[in-house]
Amino acid sequence: MANPYPIIEVQPEWVVEPEGMGSKRKFWYRQTEESAAWLFKYPQPNTGQHWAEKVAAEISEILGILHAKVELAVFEGQQGSVTESFARGGRELVHGNQILAVIVHGYDPKREFGQTSHTLPNIWQVMDRIFVAPEVARRAKCCLAEYLVLDALIGNTDRHHENWGILRKRTGERWTGFIAPSFDHASSLGRELLDVRRERLLAENRVAHYVERGRGAVYWSEDERHGPSPLELVRRAAGKYPDLFRQASRKLEGIDEADFRQIVERVPPGWITLSSQAFALELLRYNFKQLQELLL
Repeated sequence: MANPYPIIEVQPEWVVEPEGMGSKRKFWYRQTEESAAWLFKYPQPNTGQHWAEKVAAEISEILGILHAKVELAVFEGQQGSVTESFARGGRELVHGNQILAVIVHGYDPKREFGQTSHTLPNIWQVMDRIFVAPEVARRAKCCLAEYLVLDALIGNTDRHHENWGILRKRTGERWTGFIAPSFDHASSLGRELLDVRRERLLAENRVAHYVERGRGAVYWSEDERHGPSPLELVRRAAGKYPDLFRQASRKLEGIDEADFRQIVERVPPGWITLSSQAFALELLRYNFKQLQELLL
């Protein structure tokens, strides 16, 4: 068996404050006043959100995609995951919904579900408005394209308008900023399924059906009732914006299914079931093959 991931034992005296954003219970902590802040997240009951976060971060790492650092952790006997804050050095995170509300007419930043204005063209519009220099805006779009390819690979259906953003900093009389690392990948790898469902999908060879029926949080157009699956979004977007997805396609080169197996199998016993492992690997295998055919 591969060397298991380490597990951080979070101490009660490290806790700083709760985090109110999002639907999951979580809190910030620091080991010392000088150390970085980390966010502890409890997984929702009967889900694998904690191991999904870790596996997604490790996949981001081997692909060379900018991402938040994630570790497995325990707090007062409860399993969870911890994410290192990337809003450091005087920078602040401005979420996508805050930016879209300023730039896209009529955009409702508080709408949690069915935000059909959260489309790829509107996101591109935001990049063009924020990053005035065309080449800088193009690089920002390429970075986001990498995140969308990551979502397609891991089946992340939760790239909503608060799950991407820009890190900005006041420098003299002006603001400077760049795309924040990819973060919050808990809604991936079939983390919500119970083992009996996973086993049935595997036995019936229907993992592809599960993937293709997924509904993402980035819409293709405002007149759609549901966002396409993360994989379908990349299929459409790579065809329409090939230059923006060229960089993302190169991230897949030199990677094979053995890399995914090693990552998944490093999740310690007691944190993930064998059925969860098998399903996650089959989901990765299918999505990786589809992306290879599409992008390489």
